[in-house]
Amino acid sequence: MAVRNLSVETTFALLGFTDHPEFQVPLFLMFLLVYIITVVGNLGMIVIIKINPKFHTPMYFFLSHLSFVDFCYSSIITPKLLENLVLADKSTFYSSCMLQYFLSCTAVVTESFLLAVMAYDHFVAICNPLLYTVVMSQRLCALLVAGSYIWGMFGPLVLLCYALRLSFSGFNVINHFFCEYTALIAVSSSDIHLPHLLLFGSATFNKVSTLLIILTSYVFIVVTVLKICSASGRRKAFSTCAAHLTAITIFHGTILSLYCVPNSKNSRQTVNMASVFYTVINPMLKPLIYSLRNKDVKEAVWKLVDKKVLFC
Repeated sequence: MAVRNLSVETTFALLGFTDHPEFQVPLFLMFLLVYIITVVGNLGMIVIIKINPKFHTPMYFFLSHLSFVDFCYSSIITPKLLENLVLADKSTFYSSCMLQYFLSCTAVVTESFLLAVMAYDHFVAICNPLLYTVVMSQRLCALLVAGSYIWGMFGPLVLLCYALRLSFSGFNVINHFFCEYTALIAVSSSDIHLPHLLLFGSATFNKVSTLLIILTSYVFIVVTVLKICSASGRRKAFSTCAAHLTAITIFHGTILSLYCVPNSKNSRQTVNMASVFYTVINPMLKPLIYSLRNKDVKEAVWKLVDKKVLFC
């Protein structure tokens, strides 16, 4: 495999989200609003969980880390998207592009495994409630979260090592609004067959393994819930999982739909729309989902708002 020519400074230009200048200001304002809501929502969720002893449980411990990953993911992608909407110069340095790819991919993989961990947590809570505190110990919770972060970095790091060995010309135009891996390696002059195979293998393993954990957990949950005699008990059990199921559907659904889009010149706007949904909109939705679908979180939010109003 060819080694990148270090004597020539490599830069990338991102094509951006739209080719229509008249849409750039409205899109900038819309994405800025979405980013503000994302930051406030996810950091607010972390603060609420941290200051409220009622939420010092495994489920909310995992949720706080999910909110942290969503905050990081949005902060990796959205500021550069906003910058490209208002600045004529859409170029970015080689190192910045590689770093954005690595951090964004790490966030996606970590979130995927955190959602699987949360499915297992719901399985233990509903199927083995008497053993819940014993099984979901602080040590196990810490190991599950640490494992998600470590594995989230491992796969992208391997892909990054191969991407760093690719040759690029001095100036490269990336057909995307951020440094997404397939769009990044597509502009290389090297053979990209092996990086594509590694990406396919890594993505397939991550997707299949996490969905298998989620589906297995929910099969046991459904079987257990159907055995509950009281309707109120069944409703309570299903309501516990409702927000998590919604988050899973949005997260995995948008990513799967994105990779089902045909790879053609006519599909650029479709790919951009799907990409913007899972990179920008999705991190904003999770705090809203957990706030609206969870009675305890709603009460905590309103109490915090009331205190702020009284303080002012």
